[in-house]
Amino acid sequence: KVKEATEGPLKGILGYTEDQVVSSDFIGDSHSSIFDAAAGISLNDNFVKLISWYDNEYGYSSRVI
Repeated sequence: KVKEATEGPLKGILGYTEDQVVSSDFIGDSHSSIFDAAAGISLNDNFVKLISWYDNEYGYSSRVI
């Protein structure tokens, strides 16, 4: 569902990656948030930990302008 959202109503706002990444990979990225599909952890049937990256300054500025 997250990937579908990045290609639909949240295109350009929410990003999606399945790559192995580090924080410096997102410097200058204009998305407000980039969902990291490879980093999430399912702790049990009711609790999932999701990981998302962002460039604090650039992503925010892209929304303000």
